[in-house]
Amino acid sequence: MRVHVMVLVAAVLVAGPALAQTTPMSATDQAAIVAPVQKAVVRALNFDRGDVERLKGAKDDFTPEGWREFMKRLDGWLDDKGAPTFSSSFVPSGDATILGQGDGALHVVIRGTLKHSQNASTTTYPIVIEVRAGGTPLKIEHLEQTVCIGAKTTPCQ
Repeated sequence: MRVHVMVLVAAVLVAGPALAQTTPMSATDQAAIVAPVQKAVVRALNFDRGDVERLKGAKDDFTPEGWREFMKRLDGWLDDKGAPTFSSSFVPSGDATILGQGDGALHVVIRGTLKHSQNASTTTYPIVIEVRAGGTPLKIEHLEQTVCIGAKTTPCQ
């Protein structure tokens, strides 16, 4: 019995420092993790009217399901060749915020400005993009846009 207790105490003493090393991630480390996801979001939300190749150029940044979900949100805004019928421009405002991370998944929020143009009409919105990405390399599994004009939803606050 005494040997078991000593082994247990030794295991705790050896593992203790490793368990205690849960220092917060530095801003530089966070930026390095988030940068590829933020670039992918910018690629996905920046396209020109009629330019199907530029829109589809973002496809590799998504999982197959994530791309289907993203394209479904464009239903009604694509011509018969799959080209967008409007132009879109997203500019992040500051660094992305990591909401959660673990098991090869990343959940981030990116704040910025989204500008849509169609014919002679242009509208600019403050927006929050919520992204879940996973895998190696990270690919977008879910991208949700929340316009923050008068919105009292959590991502906009």
